[in-house]
Amino acid sequence: MTSCNNSIPQPLIFVLAGIPGLESSHGWFSVPFFLVFVITVIGNATILCIIRVEKSLHEPMFLLLAMLSIVDLSLVSVTVPRMLSIFWVNAKEISFKACLTQMFFIPSFYVMESGILLAMAFDRFVAIWFPLRYTTILANSMLGKMALAVLARAVAVLTPAPILAKRLEGFQTHIIAYSYCAYMAVVQIACGDVSNHIVYGLMVIVASVGFDLFFIILSYGLILHAVFQIPSWEARGKALSTCGSHLCIIALFYSPVVFSVLAQILGYHMAPYLQIIIDNLYFLVPPMVNPLIYGARTKQMRERVLWIFHCHRN
Repeated sequence: MTSCNNSIPQPLIFVLAGIPGLESSHGWFSVPFFLVFVITVIGNATILCIIRVEKSLHEPMFLLLAMLSIVDLSLVSVTVPRMLSIFWVNAKEISFKACLTQMFFIPSFYVMESGILLAMAFDRFVAIWFPLRYTTILANSMLGKMALAVLARAVAVLTPAPILAKRLEGFQTHIIAYSYCAYMAVVQIACGDVSNHIVYGLMVIVASVGFDLFFIILSYGLILHAVFQIPSWEARGKALSTCGSHLCIIALFYSPVVFSVLAQILGYHMAPYLQIIIDNLYFLVPPMVNPLIYGARTKQMRERVLWIFHCHRN
């Protein structure tokens, strides 16, 4: 229960604080944010172009990678430009409607990315357990259904966020201590009983990240079981190597979430600016690193990138 003696009505304009406590360093923060944005756009656009042009890459694993790149590009496009406007020109004001829009789209793309990582884990499971039926099981029609399921879940899970936020009437302040409009950040400055909003926020985490992480772990448990049934150590290594890139991305994507949850369970309270920086890493680092990991670890992708650079030099 959050009560306010002098609450203000629902404002037409919110003010995004950026990174509270480090306002004087906003100019410095803009440099890595801008570099992340440029690297992410170039990397993911390159991945998409290579997959489109190279016919040999029109197989389930790379088509899922293309979906991941599309979501990554969408995610940084709705987050980084707004952050840079805060850091560069102090454009902190955001209308209530624009805030609700961010509140829906930013976590929606994050939930979509988590769903695609689960689909990629299923892809590796099918490839190792049913190698002869791999392309049959993961036909284009199945990939289309998986993409629609990922999209439908994100819409279903995140649609209540702006609806519930719009019902909030009294606020302690119109300043949001974040660099974007996060649902829980808005709830924290609201007055009155917000317990239902907190429950909803927890349900979103469980129904998306929690659900996906559980089944990813289950998939890799079954993958390891199948791999260790292979008598040849060389064949085992080859089978596991096909999962290397995906495992790196999973570790990178879920580790900040797991760290934050464990910190709260253990009662460790981070400084507000540190929590906001970690929250920003959720949305910035994986989209940048995903194409780099697949470009470096996937033979077909690496050879194609080297061929492109070789052609440009000639």
